Amino acid sequence: MKVAKWGNSLAVRLPAAIVETLGLKEGDDINLAMKGDRDFDVSRERSRQEFLEEIRRLRVPMLPDYKFNREELYDRGDREPRYAQDCDASRDPGEAAD
Repeated sequence: MKVAKWGNSLAVRLPAAIVETLGLKEGDDINLAMKGDRDFDVSRERSRQEFLEEIRRLRVPMLPDYKFNREELYDRGDREPRYAQDCDASRDPGEAAD
């Protein structure tokens, strides 16, 4: 690869093999990271759409009759007593409890 002048910047053309391997297209963002003194690593940044698709693939379906019940959480004591205890323990009234 050769370094060339492009306006006030320097540019490098990526070989077709790298472009194909990374699935790059015009306008994509890439990361360059140093690996040692004279080597670097090129990677493609994933798009927002790719992140959303991955999250959707990992999503676990809820049971059809499941309903979130905040009062049930408080009845079990998962949140309210701990919060109240933290507030009581605070000496500074302006200090955050959680």
